[in-house]
This record gives sequence, C-alpha cells and structure tokens, in this order.
Amino acid sequence: MNSPDLTVALFAGVVPPDGEEPLAEEAGAALARAGYALKHGGYNGLMEAAARGAARHGVPVTAVTLADRPDWGALNPHVTTTVHAPTLGARLHAYLDDADLVVAMGGGVGTLHELTAALYYATTIRPLPVRLLGPTACRLSTFLKAEGWLTESPTRPMGFLRELLDIEALDADLKSLPGAGRCEQ
Repeated sequence: MNSPDLTVALFAGVVPPDGEEPLAEEAGAALARAGYALKHGGYNGLMEAAARGAARHGVPVTAVTLADRPDWGALNPHVTTTVHAPTLGARLHAYLDDADLVVAMGGGVGTLHELTAALYYATTIRPLPVRLLGPTACRLSTFLKAEGWLTESPTRPMGFLRELLDIEALDADLKSLPGAGRCEQ
C-alpha cells in the first residue's frame, strides 16, 4: 500500500444522485494518483465508488464513523482503517484537522452537515481548500450563493472554494494545489 503525504476528506452521499457514481469512482482514482489518502464515511453509494477508485491505486482508505453509531450498515470493502469518533464534533475534527483538501459531492443531510462544517472550518480555523464536485454539489453552491448563505466579505474570503463540474475540472484543479503529486508549479 502506498503511503501518500496528503489526505482528502470526501463528503458524499449513500444514495448517489443520478449518474454521479462513475464520477465518484474517477475522483477517487484521480485523488489517489495525485498523492491523497482518502477519508470518508466508509459506507456505500458515492463513498464506496470513490473508495473503489482510490483502492485501485493502493492508497489508504479510512472510514470515519461514530463509536456508538446507529446501525448504518457494514463499511464498504475498500476501507483499510477505521476511526471511531465519540461524538459528531469529534468525527468532524477527525476529518478536517489533518485534511489537505475537502471534496464534497451530492448527498443527504449528513453530507450537507459535513460540507457546512468544512466551509466554516476553512473560514475560521485554518485555510483549507474545499471543492464541490459534480452537478449536484455545483447546484447546491449556486443556491447557497443566491440565497446569501455563501457570501464573500473581508473577514470571510471565499477563495478556498471552487466548483468543479466534472473529472476534467478536478484533474486540472489537483495540478494547481500545492503538494499534490502531479502539481506543476
């Protein structure tokens, strides 16, 4: 197994939006090739697809779940390590404290919770690139901006946030990130 120097926190849903599962698998592979280990919820749907893509490149795939979780089902077969957090807050910190990148795709209320935590973290705790990947996440961003939930201000710059519609956009973006294996500076 490869030991990447970088970590991506992937937030994505159990119930994949129509047609986005192949994008998630391609994203997992692209992130692995760029030198990122994958942290995700560990379950099925888009998380499993991304983990499958990452696992093809031999990178660690970590499931971050709750220690006393409800029965959310078995972890996907690509998980190599599991972190059992005692609380939802600790779970978010397990994702974000050592993440070099956050990628969020379509999902349900859990994914939305994780994404909003990442947005807050990136504007208040430390700079952290956040990427919204795929049509569903890009539509959410458009809505949040239109309704004033995501607004740039002098104290809340939004340069950390990018919308990436497809795998080509993700590949190009990964090349621009400092430290990524394929980074060309």
